[in-house]
Amino acid sequence: MSNNETIYNKRMKVADLLASDSSLLSILQRLDIKLGFGEATINELCSRYGISVELFLMICNIYSFHEYNPHIDMLDKNDIKSITTYLRASHRYYTTVCFPAIHEGIHTLVKELDEVSRKLIDKFYDDYDNEIINHFKYEEEVVFPYIEKLMENNRPNDTQYRIGQFEENHSNINEKLNDLKNIIAKYLDEGYSSPQRFELLNTIYSVENDLRKHSLIENKLLIPLVENLENSHE
Repeated sequence: MSNNETIYNKRMKVADLLASDSSLLSILQRLDIKLGFGEATINELCSRYGISVELFLMICNIYSFHEYNPHIDMLDKNDIKSITTYLRASHRYYTTVCFPAIHEGIHTLVKELDEVSRKLIDKFYDDYDNEIINHFKYEEEVVFPYIEKLMENNRPNDTQYRIGQFEENHSNINEKLNDLKNIIAKYLDEGYSSPQRFELLNTIYSVENDLRKHSLIENKLLIPLVENLENSHE
């Protein structure tokens, strides 16, 4: 499926949406949407939870369709707060669900390894953990508060910060995770090919893909919308 050709629309039942791509369950979780929605359509569910149906569909499309290209002209200033709320919820999802799962998988795997391999994997994961926590901390303490000030029509006078600085310095949070994945898949001795190794790789691939979508939401939705808001304050 290419460009903006997708199967999702606001009249679609939520149950059918999830049947088409079960990974979208995590989006409902992050938006604090409760299960038990019955035969509700996407439009009805979004209305019930006060969520922009256009934004909800856009996020689902980003997660489901690799070549989907969102058009922000379908969104407006009010959607910025929903996006930052979603991104904050994603940070919590990663730090309380995804990364503990990877950590547990590594803890189980390294028990089988020789000391050199064990130290190598531990170091890669520790470096990655520090990098991504700093990444999230920067967004939570610098980027999001700046955006909230703009939303209040009150550009901070004591800073020359602009969202373009975030875009320019937006680190590739998947780079070290990819290195860790390659070590586990390609460079550990074949004698360590245990079920735990395959399970850990499956977890890493899943988290890596989710983080890629997370970055797309920041780059394709949040940053352009905030740039428009900055221009409106010029």
